[in-house]
Amino acid sequence: MDPIRNPYAPGAGQRPPELAGRDTEVRQFEVVLERVAAGRPERSLVLSGLRGVGKTVLLNTLRSQAIKRAWGTGKIEARPDQSIRLPIAQAMHTAMRELGHRHRDDERVDQFSAVLKAFALRTAQNDRKGIRWHPPVDVVAAKGRADSGDLEMDLIELFADAADLAGDLSVGVGLFIDEMQDISADDLSALCAACHEISQQSAPLVVVGAGLPHLPAVLSASKSYSERLFRYVRVDRLAREACDRALMVPAETEGVQFEEEALDELYAQTDGYPYFVQAFAHATWDHAPTSPITIKDVAVAAPEASAELTVGFFGSRYERATPAEREYMRAMAELGIAADDGSVPTAEVATTLNRKPQSLSPARDGLIKKGLVFSAERGTVAFTVPHFGKFLRTRTA
Repeated sequence: MDPIRNPYAPGAGQRPPELAGRDTEVRQFEVVLERVAAGRPERSLVLSGLRGVGKTVLLNTLRSQAIKRAWGTGKIEARPDQSIRLPIAQAMHTAMRELGHRHRDDERVDQFSAVLKAFALRTAQNDRKGIRWHPPVDVVAAKGRADSGDLEMDLIELFADAADLAGDLSVGVGLFIDEMQDISADDLSALCAACHEISQQSAPLVVVGAGLPHLPAVLSASKSYSERLFRYVRVDRLAREACDRALMVPAETEGVQFEEEALDELYAQTDGYPYFVQAFAHATWDHAPTSPITIKDVAVAAPEASAELTVGFFGSRYERATPAEREYMRAMAELGIAADDGSVPTAEVATTLNRKPQSLSPARDGLIKKGLVFSAERGTVAFTVPHFGKFLRTRTA
């Protein structure tokens, strides 16, 4: 098969040629956009799931929907130990650039730019490291609006002014946040409070966040009312029908078919995880001599696809861990055999390593901070990456 015509896209956050299995989420967000623009109350949205299930792809798709509705949008990727003030200022600047050129009142646009500049200038010096962006320089920073230094108060005022400007055009503003679980506790609390206030005003602004499976628990710990503030969507692996669609639709556009046994084997190899589906399909296409693609083609390509995942998807994460953290993960992997690599008790990890639980806290906390494991429930841990336990057991063997 011609590799140049290979339609599959196993990239980080790269939209696959066929976004299968996400139709419900896309339709529901269409309703949110229409309701908010019409001044009707709606909740912001939180997507959560393991790595490789397509959260970023879905987040970008929802943003594209907002852009098609002529909304102003901005996106940030949260990072540990970094304030969200300046990234949000950048995102809101992007959103207003999408709206400003359509607004008939230049003075209103300049007024918001002045508030945005005042908000951005309150960023602490140590939070500016590595960020070259500067707030709008052609306006004077506003005084007494979004410049108190209190992030919660400033976000409320910034969001309210942005929503007012969008409302003039009968549209809204969408703030899209990836890796939301990495926002610090104080900043997350301020963001939730701002969303709460804006929703009470029925202002046309929504926040769409995406993060790891424990993100709902992180938000709940931040503000008790966050359980009612957001609509939570769990992004999971694809059902068999959706997986087949993700494989067949792109192939059919190139005049290529799959035999049923090949589809069976691809689902067995990938377990329906979207990133794995793209990786195995990409390798299978390159190895298949002709259409239809057979189970033998999948068998020939599987070692190459697995090797690529071992190096790029699993290995790169493993290499980031310290020796103590790797030891902790290997113990998790052994315990995960019975749990199908789901959550395992931290007490059992300590027992397996013949250590006191307290002595393992630095390793566990380091893994959580690096995004390799998460704790959805107190006293348990699980891998953020599907099949990571299987990878570790293979490596140990």
